[in-house]
Amino acid sequence: HGHQGVAARVEAVAQVRTLDELLDELEARGVKNPLLLVLDGVTDPHNLGACLRVADGAGAHAVIAPKDHAVGINATVAKVASGAAETVPYFMVTNLARTLNELKERNIWVIGTSGDADKTLYQVDLKGPVALVLGAEGPGMRQLTRKTCDELVKIPMQGAVESLNVSVASAVCLYEALRQRA
Repeated sequence: HGHQGVAARVEAVAQVRTLDELLDELEARGVKNPLLLVLDGVTDPHNLGACLRVADGAGAHAVIAPKDHAVGINATVAKVASGAAETVPYFMVTNLARTLNELKERNIWVIGTSGDADKTLYQVDLKGPVALVLGAEGPGMRQLTRKTCDELVKIPMQGAVESLNVSVASAVCLYEALRQRA
């Protein structure tokens, strides 16, 4: 009596609290080739929201960013992400280089993007366990992040502009990984 004729049954979803827990859970579920997006220095909430939306669409297992020099989840991020802020795990880590090294210890290949790389995105194997690292527009990845990557690749650019928006670049990279894995 007094309701609108609609009822919903809601069950709590177990939340993964750490990146290690997520990777352990993926391994336990038999996921052999995790796909991770790492964002170094993305401070614009619109860019983060778009990156989360792309990560969800491409089936990435998580997005990782440093606690410093990065935006966290806020109302703008959530709005731009169109629901992906609730579906894609977002981990803010204290030391990004250490986290990348920990991923490498788990046999996850760390591939950074840089306009001055020798290889293109289309020349590397993205079928295995991969963490794709993208830097913010302008400065790109920080030097230590860049040095920690196993390999650097570039997105080929044909026109007058030198780079893409980080959310567009993340879409190009994640969907190339998805294409290779199909």
